[in-house]
Amino acid sequence: MAAKLERVSNTATSRPRRLRVVLAVALLTVGSWVAAQDLRADHPETYVVQRGDTLWSIAAKFLDKPWLWPEIWQANPQLANPHEIYPGDVLSLAYRGQPAVRLSPGPRDTPPVGAIPLSEIEPFLKDLRVVEEFESLPYVVGLEEDRLRGGQGQLAYLKGAPAGVGERVMIVRPTQRFTRLDRADACCDLYLDDDLDFRGRRILDSANFWTDALLPGEGELLGHELMRVATGTITRGVAGGIEASTLLLDDDSREVRVGDRVIPVDAQRYDLQFFPHVPAQAFDYGRARVLAVADMLTTGGPHDVVALSVGAREGIDNGTVFSTWRVGSNAVDTVEYNPERTEGTVPEAGKVRLPDEFAGHLMVFRTFEKMSYAIVMDSVKPTRVGYELKHPDAAY
Repeated sequence: MAAKLERVSNTATSRPRRLRVVLAVALLTVGSWVAAQDLRADHPETYVVQRGDTLWSIAAKFLDKPWLWPEIWQANPQLANPHEIYPGDVLSLAYRGQPAVRLSPGPRDTPPVGAIPLSEIEPFLKDLRVVEEFESLPYVVGLEEDRLRGGQGQLAYLKGAPAGVGERVMIVRPTQRFTRLDRADACCDLYLDDDLDFRGRRILDSANFWTDALLPGEGELLGHELMRVATGTITRGVAGGIEASTLLLDDDSREVRVGDRVIPVDAQRYDLQFFPHVPAQAFDYGRARVLAVADMLTTGGPHDVVALSVGAREGIDNGTVFSTWRVGSNAVDTVEYNPERTEGTVPEAGKVRLPDEFAGHLMVFRTFEKMSYAIVMDSVKPTRVGYELKHPDAAY
């Protein structure tokens, strides 16, 4: 921060320079006071950073709100970069009016600790993406020796290959289709996800066959999820009457099958450092929900990845923190009505809306236009599909 102030001061006159310095000192003082206020009453005097720690888990040991860890480190003028804390470093907590954290350096022969467990999300950073449409992408039309599946060292044949001989491409598979129904006369929107078959077409499920309808002006496609399957190099193009390009598979992540789509290998750079922060804006109730839980049916816990119904257009970016809540039930007032009557046979006046129930916190680590992926950081109960997303400090 001192270096930043120095760079600013070199381009300013003396009076603005003095003003900037005064403001910077004031911000540090306020930041330290806020951090002290959030310290737990039983916080330790010192803490030695351990291998496997994350900034979030360290903060959880002595902060009531662990997602506020950036305020502690940013309020400490001795620590230039919070992402350069190493196992063996000694963190010393101070009290109100003093710097919140002092650093006693340990050895530098191991990697620094991260903000979150990157090993838990790296597969999702590399393997999942959300797109508006995929039908126009080239696809696998056949495999070597007419196999049903293909793997490393085998050949796949592509229709409409996106690159020339020698180019590397990625094989992706459409897995889910996410939609939202705008129910203006109800409490909240209805979110749906459909499994896709080998062609990327929806599998009609009897459970939602009659409800999964997008009416003009009332519904919206949030996106299609594409899963990375494998990579390969194009070894032969279309020529001499042959209508398919040849791809040599060089990755054994997953088996390739007919219908998988093809995209160029991108050099997309992912965020590997995250600064947790509150959402940039509030949402109408029911518009920010958990859409899906990766690798599970409907439920996830700490370090599981979930898909969210909000993205960049709603101001979401990497590091945004939400609290998750089970939506309160509309319980039938069985004191006033026959207990044998079902919810659908009781008028609204005979139902009681119960409170939402807190489940945990999650943090966004990858953002798309209409959706995002987040990792569950802590929880007191499982996070489920359909749970409401709120400000991390929401009381109800």
